[in-house]
Parts: sequence; C-alpha cells; structure tokens
Amino acid sequence: MDFANLGLSEHIVKAVNDAGYTTPTPVQLAAIPAALAGKDLVVSSQTGSGKTAAFMLPSLQRLTVEPTIKARGPRVLVLTPTRELAVQVTDACKGYGKNLRHAKAVSVVGGMPYPVQNKLLSSPYEILVATPGRLMDQMNSGRIDFARLEILILDEADRMLDMGFVDDIEAIVAKLPANRQTLFFSATLDGQVARMMQRLLKDPERIEIASAQTRHENIEQRLLVADDIGHKNRLLDGILRDVGVEQAIVFTATKRDADALTLNLESQGHSVAALHGDMNQRMRTRTLDQLRRGHLRVLIATDVAARGIDVRTISHVINYDLPKVAADYVHRIGRTGRGGSSGIAISLAERRDVRLLRAIERYTRQPLAVHTLPGLEPRSTMPADDRRPGGPRREGGRSFGNGGGRFGDKRPSSGGYAGNSGGGRFDREPRRSFGDADSSRGEGRPASPWAGRSEARTEGRFEGRRDFAEKRTGEFSERPRHPEHRTEFPHVAKRSSTHHNSGSGFGGGRSEGTGGKPRAGRTFNRDR
Repeated sequence: MDFANLGLSEHIVKAVNDAGYTTPTPVQLAAIPAALAGKDLVVSSQTGSGKTAAFMLPSLQRLTVEPTIKARGPRVLVLTPTRELAVQVTDACKGYGKNLRHAKAVSVVGGMPYPVQNKLLSSPYEILVATPGRLMDQMNSGRIDFARLEILILDEADRMLDMGFVDDIEAIVAKLPANRQTLFFSATLDGQVARMMQRLLKDPERIEIASAQTRHENIEQRLLVADDIGHKNRLLDGILRDVGVEQAIVFTATKRDADALTLNLESQGHSVAALHGDMNQRMRTRTLDQLRRGHLRVLIATDVAARGIDVRTISHVINYDLPKVAADYVHRIGRTGRGGSSGIAISLAERRDVRLLRAIERYTRQPLAVHTLPGLEPRSTMPADDRRPGGPRREGGRSFGNGGGRFGDKRPSSGGYAGNSGGGRFDREPRRSFGDADSSRGEGRPASPWAGRSEARTEGRFEGRRDFAEKRTGEFSERPRHPEHRTEFPHVAKRSSTHHNSGSGFGGGRSEGTGGKPRAGRTFNRDR
C-alpha cells in the first residue's frame, strides 16, 4: 500500500514522495486513516517509526478544506517537549505541505527572541508548533486566538510530563475549543500519562505498534567496560578514530560534562560540538544544521538531544554516561538506525554503573553484549555477572577493529591496557592519540580522516567571540524541569563554552562558537 491509498490528496502524496517516502510505516498505516475519520487517537510507537508523518499528514489533509470559523490563529496546534523536536516538526510541516495553498507553519519555542515570534504570530498561519512554556507566555500576552482550532497534537507526551509541563498543558488545553480532535503520541501509556489521556481525550482509538522496550533489531547494542575515567576517555577516543564511524552522538549526564568533553575531544583533533539547554536557540539550530549538512562529525549532547533529532547519517550513538532513567536509553539509541538503516549503540560503563546497567537491561528485556578495543581491554569486570566475551545470549566477544569497515572481529592478542589512567574526568594533558602507529596502547592504526590538527584552532579560541551568556532578555525565563545541571564530578572543568567547527570539511577550518567565560550557577534548562 502507498500513501495515495490512505485518503490523502495528490498534493500531499507528491510532497511525501518528493521527500523520498513511498511506502507508509506501520504506525502511519494505522494512524492516518483513523485520524482522517476524525477520531481521537492514542498512539504508542518506537522512535524512528515515522510518528511525525502519522499525525502531520492527516492534519494537512484537514487544511485542504475551508475552515468553518473565520478567524486568525492556528487550525492545528502541536505541542512538543523540546525546541529541537519543534523545529523538526515545523520543517516536516513545511515539506509535506509545500504544495498546499494554506498550510503555513510557525514555531514558538524558548531561546527565540520575542520580537521575532511576535512577528510570526501577527501574520496568517494555519499550524502552530510550540513548547508549552513559551506558548503559555504568548497566550498570556493575548497574541494567539484559538477560536478556529480543529486539531491538538501532543507529541512525546510522556516526555513533556517528565519535564514538569503538566500544569502548562492543562492550562493550554483549557483555552482550546471543546469540539477539537486530539492526537496523543507517547512512548508510555500508563501512570500520569494515562490520567492525562482520560482528561484530554474523548473515546480515543488506541494504537500500539511497538512497546517502548522494542529491541531495535536494526541497532547493534554494545557494552564497553571501563576501569576508570581515564580509561573511559581513551575508549571514547579509540571509538571515534575508527573510520567506520560516519557521524556520532555522544551522550553525557550534565551540561558541564558536555562542554568539558567537547573541549577534550576538540584538542585531540575531532570535529565536535556540544548541544545542551544552556545554549540559545540560534546556537542550537546552527549546531544541528552543521550536523545535518555533514560539517560536524561528533555531537556531544545531554538528553535534550535524545528526542527530536532525525539525522539519517548518524551511524553511532555512544553513552559516555549511562542515563539515570532506563527509558531514556531507548530514546538515545533511537537517534541511529533511522529510516530503516542500521546503526551501532555503544555504552561505556564502570563498575559503579552496574545498577543503571541492570535497569536498562530489565527495561529493554535484553542484555548488552560485551566488546573490547584492542590494547584497551579492561582489567575489571561488572560485579555479580557472567559478562565476558562470548558469554551466553550475547553476540559479543568481538573486539573493535583496526580502522577498516565498521568494527572488525580481530581479537586482541594480549589483555590489559597500557597508559596512565589520568586524573580528572576529562584528561586534557597532551598525550599520544590512540591511533599513533608507535603507541604502546594498541596496534598502530592510521589516524581517522576526520582527525585534523587542533593546534591552529585552539590558539585564540576564546578571543573575539561573544559569551553565550550574553544579554538576551526574555529568551530563557526558564523554570526547573530536569536535573541535568547537576554533576557527580565536582572536579570537572568549570568552563562552560560551546564550540562549533565549521568550514568545508570535517575536522578542518576554523572553530567558531561562543566565549568561554566562567558560568557559575546559571541554569537555563527549560524549553519554553
């Protein structure tokens, strides 16, 4: 079956085909006809399954019919938990609706200047994509008229509740027409999510394509055991130097760690930038644009990036820090293997992480296969476990390769790893890279083509650039939502700076971004 058989107009079908899609995914096959019939929907489906099109295409179809109420303001409202997801949905609206006469989409999110948003809201539009906090601000200022609203969509509803948006959502819904259609998309459908469903929806049709515990059969999941922080840093460097890594997202626990790790990897010649909640929206958008255009190889991110980033060229997801919530693991690794492609997810874990590791395995209902890097084998193992290369039910036992292909099957000839473990969380002392031919830490591998000389880029790194804590009144009137500003490692470098490598290629050109002034105690971590 193709999209033309789902009841969509030829203009929408053509736009979908132009985007490279011809066959609907299972969630689209189930949700689109039901939404076109005017039913309230509750939909649960795995990451990367095509949920955005599942709710956007029937909403665009509604826009082909003249509204019954003549007024300004949106006919379709989409609420998302993060700015990145809002941008993704807005772009999808523009792409799928490009052949429609009245299908203008605007976004209202935190980090954007109010004057810019005010101008967008003063012009005619049909689709409004927003994060709850900033939408509340605009509603309180009287700039949005919901008189003709026909469809409300809650995307990643479970995440919005986790982030503390429940009061905002209920306040928003109270201002919407009672006869609207509501489409509710969530990874989980129990607890607080179930209670909200009961309040917001009328006799909904329930669609569950796959559970949150989906195995992600197209994603190979691996575990690397680290003895300490120094060992973990060398493992990460070794992984990123493999030529099989096309693009990677590396997840850290805190924003401070993301900045520190970005600096560390940049000093080693990697094409790298950070993405987290302390960055203004202009910087976040620029970073993601660099990633999509292929001008950036490695993105260091907090969980703000775990949802809403759809970049098909992400070949690897690396959990530098394991997530505190097991469900976040599923969303993190879902950043690779998009659109039916394959991907690799690698988790780095120390013995102290055993509780988090077990929680992830219970949640996903599958063990993580243990792997090693030649020359960087761990001295320690996970406690109270049979983890070992070749263990039962684990297609593991393989070591990472020596630069050819993805990761090869060549096994190391000797155990242990050489070199000092390092002192701080991110060892920034000059040292030989993992890929040096005469390195005592492993077999000599050619340096990655992504690696370049960093000396020229690091000199004068913070000169002549604006501090990302620059004056931006009203851009972040944030409320607490997520404890990502806390760190378990008080000795991490306190500099909070974000770097963006630009230029014509990976690892080359000049490094641009924001300044590196100390940031003490400031946390802007709520998407509005």
